[in-house]
Amino acid sequence: MSTRDDALRMRLGRSLKLRDLHTLTVVAELGSMAKAAAFLSVTQPAVSQAIADLERFAGIRLLDRGPRGVVLTVAGEAMVARGRQALDTLDLGMRDIAFLTDGGRGIVRVGADMAFIAGGLLADIITHLRSRYPGISVHVFETSMRVSGTEYRELMERGVDVLLGRRSREDIDSELLIEHLMEEKLKVVVSSTHPLAMRDRVDWTDLTGESWILAATDSIARTILEDEFRQRGLTVPDAAIATYSMQLRLQLLGTGGYVTVMTEYSFRHGADRWGLHALPLECSQRLPVVIQRLRHRLPTPVVERFLRSARTVILGSLRG
Repeated sequence: MSTRDDALRMRLGRSLKLRDLHTLTVVAELGSMAKAAAFLSVTQPAVSQAIADLERFAGIRLLDRGPRGVVLTVAGEAMVARGRQALDTLDLGMRDIAFLTDGGRGIVRVGADMAFIAGGLLADIITHLRSRYPGISVHVFETSMRVSGTEYRELMERGVDVLLGRRSREDIDSELLIEHLMEEKLKVVVSSTHPLAMRDRVDWTDLTGESWILAATDSIARTILEDEFRQRGLTVPDAAIATYSMQLRLQLLGTGGYVTVMTEYSFRHGADRWGLHALPLECSQRLPVVIQRLRHRLPTPVVERFLRSARTVILGSLRG
């Protein structure tokens, strides 16, 4: 390490306070000194002093102040981005220590879309994990995994440790470590009481006039299904019901009047409970299952154990 680096680290250690960094991030998020003071349970002069100390340390203005509140300058945006990383790294360190000193206790924060939650895959992963490490808590945050990509903000801002989902964002792949776990088959599914369930042979042409339950148009599964119809020169069916809710989908299937598409794992998990029947058709394309986390964020021991359980459960499902 150079003498210049040593001097900079010494200056950082003596002058920069994590509390001031945290104050800046709160001010940036709320856009107001007064709101930040109320949120942090401190006085507004204390917030102003923290920002002034940071600006004196950085040698540049970090906030632009106006009648409608405050906004970050370009330098402020850089400080907040790196400050969040510093606070996150410290948080990870404390979680490591808690795990090592408290008999394997800790928290893993998982973002997962409804298909994984309702389809049983995430429940099986959690069961596998906690049967071996009962001191680990799993905090689950439902995400949509749609084209808008809002779930990635939670990952980028350290709101979750890992994302379990179907797609990756090509525009931020350089920031992500993406592990492809498997490619799932898609099944065309009806209730066991549906007229099509009584037939020995079913063709794709038999499905064009059915009442379909589908996700919105930005769903990967729906895109794959529509491709199956197009490849055969058939009319792509409209969605009689469009929903991301797996619970609603299963309830409507139970009435015996609808057709839908779901992954093989979800079908196996809910077949007996919901009286489901898979038609003798299979989509030629498969649905990816990926785990995504930040490339430059070292996983805690708890996250490592979650990843290990995810791999074990999913590889076991492939053998099954």
